[in-house]
Amino acid sequence: MPQRTLPRPICGHCDGFPTVAITTGTRTPDGQRRTITADCPACHGTDPTLPSARTHARIGA
Repeated sequence: MPQRTLPRPICGHCDGFPTVAITTGTRTPDGQRRTITADCPACHGTDPTLPSARTHARIGA
């Protein structure tokens, strides 16, 4: 029997790819391509599909 899960939120601007590497077209002295990273302007590179960090609180004395 299939399990039903709730849909996870995905950023509408980056479709779940919050940080990407873009090649600049130039090469390094050892022949590799230079890349820069770019973050999504809407979610600022934080992937909304990942579970948020949980915080633990101590209740009581």
